[in-house]
Amino acid sequence: MKLLDGLGAAYRGKRVLVTGHTGFKGSWLAIWLHELDARVTGYALDPPTRPSNFVVSGVERLLDRHVVADIRDRAALAAAVEQSDPEVIFHLAAQPLVRDSYATPLETFEINATGTLALLEVVRVRRRPCVVIVVTSDKCYENTGHENTGQVWGYRECDPMGGHDPYSASKGAAEVMVASWRRSFFDPARLGEHCVKLATVRAGNVIGGGDWSKDRIIPDTVSALLVGKPVAVRNPRAIRPWQHVLEPLGAYLTLAARMLASDDPTLCDAWNFGPVPGDDVPVADLVDTFVKVWGEGTWEHAAQASAPQEAAVLRLAIDKAVARLGWRPRWRVAEAVERTAAWYRHHAKQGGCMAEQCRADIRAYVGAA
Repeated sequence: MKLLDGLGAAYRGKRVLVTGHTGFKGSWLAIWLHELDARVTGYALDPPTRPSNFVVSGVERLLDRHVVADIRDRAALAAAVEQSDPEVIFHLAAQPLVRDSYATPLETFEINATGTLALLEVVRVRRRPCVVIVVTSDKCYENTGHENTGQVWGYRECDPMGGHDPYSASKGAAEVMVASWRRSFFDPARLGEHCVKLATVRAGNVIGGGDWSKDRIIPDTVSALLVGKPVAVRNPRAIRPWQHVLEPLGAYLTLAARMLASDDPTLCDAWNFGPVPGDDVPVADLVDTFVKVWGEGTWEHAAQASAPQEAAVLRLAIDKAVARLGWRPRWRVAEAVERTAAWYRHHAKQGGCMAEQCRADIRAYVGAA
C-alpha cells in the first residue's frame, strides 16, 4: 500500500479531468485530487441532488475549471478536453440509479453507454498521451446464478457482461464498448504508437458522507433517523459488497498512478475493487449497524409488490487487484458505517462547509494500516 501513501508525488501538478465531479463519488475524488495538488477540471451537469456534497463541501472552489455540460455533448466535451489537456481522465459521469433506469431506460443507455463512447472518441481523435479510467459498476456482470438469488460467489473480471435492469445492462454495454476501443484503437501492446492507457474499474456499493441520492439505503436511513421515523428497507436480505467511498477512489488513484509511471500493458484492463470477503453483508445488517452507531432509531421491512427486479446477491472477487496491484481495502464495513454516520451527524448539527470533514476522512484513510 506504499503507493497509496505516496500519491502526492504521482499527482502533484498533474492535469486531471473528472467527469461527473458534481456527483457523490466525483465530488469526493475532486477533493482528494486537490489534496494531492493536482490541477483538476470538472465536467458534469449541475449537482443531481439538493443538498449535494459538491455544494456543501465547496468543491467548485477547488477546481481549475468547472464545466457544466452533458457527457453526450461531444463538441462541448471535446472543447473541455482540449482546454484542460488532461494527463489523466477519470470518467464517472453517469445515470447511477437502478430504479431510475426503469423509468428512463433510453436516457440511461445514452448517458452510460453512448456518453462513454463520446469520451473515447474525443480521446481517439485527439491523439494525445493520456491515462483514462472508466468507472462502470459491480452490476455490469451477467447474473448467471439461480433466478431468485443470482450468482452467490464473487464475480471475476473475466465473467460475462450483462445485466437484467437497464442500468446494469448499460454499464455492461459500456464495458463492451471500452474493450472494443481498447482492442481496435488503444492496443496495450502498442502503447508507443498511440500513448493512451485505458482501463475500466468496477466498485462495490459505496457509502459515505454527502450522498443524498434517492432510493439508496444510507441516504434513506439518514433521512428517516433525522425525523424520528423507522427506516423503510425494501430488500433486507439482499447482499451487497459494501465499502466506504474512499476505498474505490483510492483504488482508482492507485491504478492511474501505476499507469502514469509504467508502460506495463497488463494495467490496461478491467479491475474489480470491492470489500474483503465477509463485508458483503445483507442490507438488514448494514442498517442495524448504522442505527446502533447513530444511537437511536428502528427500521421496518417495506416490501413493494410491484417493485422492479434487483439482484438478491452481489459479490466481487478482488484477487486480481490484490495480487497484481498490491491493493487491499483499508476499512472494514463497521469502520465505514461509523465514518459515514459521523459525517452526517456533523452536517446535521453544525452545517456549514463539510470540506474539512471530507479531508479528515481522507487523511484517516491514507493513514490507516
